[in-house]
Amino acid sequence: MSNAAGARPSLRERLNIRQRIRDRDTAVYGVLIIVALLFPLVTIYATGGTALVSHATRAGYWVLLAIGLNVVVGFAGLLDLGYAAFFAIGAYTYALLASPQLASSPAHHAIHINFWILIFGSLLMAALFGAVLGFPTLRLRGDYLAIVTLGFGEIVPQLFYNFDQWTGGINAVGLIDQPLLPAWIQGPWSGDGDFKVVSPFNFNTDPVAYYVLVCFLIAIAVLLVTNLYRSRLGRAWMAIREDEVAAAAMGINTVTTKLLAFGIGASFSGFAGAYYAADVALVSPDNFLFIVSITVLVMVVLGGMGNITGVIVGALVMYYLVFYLIPGLPENATSLASSIGLGSLNQSSGDWPGLGEETQRLNFIIYGAILVGMMLLRPQGLLPSRVREQELKHAAVQEEEAAVEQLHAT
Repeated sequence: MSNAAGARPSLRERLNIRQRIRDRDTAVYGVLIIVALLFPLVTIYATGGTALVSHATRAGYWVLLAIGLNVVVGFAGLLDLGYAAFFAIGAYTYALLASPQLASSPAHHAIHINFWILIFGSLLMAALFGAVLGFPTLRLRGDYLAIVTLGFGEIVPQLFYNFDQWTGGINAVGLIDQPLLPAWIQGPWSGDGDFKVVSPFNFNTDPVAYYVLVCFLIAIAVLLVTNLYRSRLGRAWMAIREDEVAAAAMGINTVTTKLLAFGIGASFSGFAGAYYAADVALVSPDNFLFIVSITVLVMVVLGGMGNITGVIVGALVMYYLVFYLIPGLPENATSLASSIGLGSLNQSSGDWPGLGEETQRLNFIIYGAILVGMMLLRPQGLLPSRVREQELKHAAVQEEEAAVEQLHAT
């Protein structure tokens, strides 16, 4: 009998699994969740240590940064070249209020506020500075806005350098408090042997705990940004991105809407900054230079602007490329040459510094060549939003038609 006759639909039909798999973004989310669950188990079993788990943890706060910048660049179409400044503000907010640093400052009194409170405090502080920067500048557009945000991104690390009585300056802020939980479960999945409950639990004793925490924070960020994207505010951002004049004519307050994009994007950066400070336990102005903003922007563009799953994949790919693959190229090239009988290439001779040293010099050339190749072969990104993909196709068709018309005219 068919379901039309009144039979109750099966579980598979109610879950609509086949249709969900056909949806690309849902399938990507499913793969990411499975990989996130299995990654600690597989890597700890395969390597006998947690080094790869620590790498994945560090990749997590880059994912948070990319999700936040996607709100500004991907949704609202605002080019922000000073995003690292909000990352620094979030990190220093947590570092100063959860370490002994203020005891040696003019305040002469250290404050140790709980991580679970301060992570939201850092979020609000970064959002506040995003609004402070955005209010006088968001009437600007395009390149002018990019230059202003670039200047802001250069000013903030210098302030942390120069206010050394408060921030420690070049000596950084250390001895930062770690997150605490009333209880935590350890076992073979975390490389700790037998099953046991640790109470109370300090995160500095378990890299897997930081990994679980960052996965949880990413899940919260994805849910929030997805709901924002589908909301009236998200539609207003996209209208401004497509045509600001038309959006204003339709009654959208463009200044307020862009200000919200800036503040919300900055808040995610502050969120990531607090987690970063707790994980690394040492915050220095050198960690928030211009290259951080550019790296996050590349993650967003490479993954696919405006598409959350694309941005996550782009952030993970870029992290692997910049912090794992390229730094390891000299050693891998040297090992490969030795294994195939070309060990002589590893020896320096005259102007030849040796294969390892030569590969080290070519690191940024290789990195740049990969980015150039990616933008030439797939300018829309790895997993672009469908709207963005159609825009690029339409632009390409228009360029071809214009070229054909010009050819016929000549």
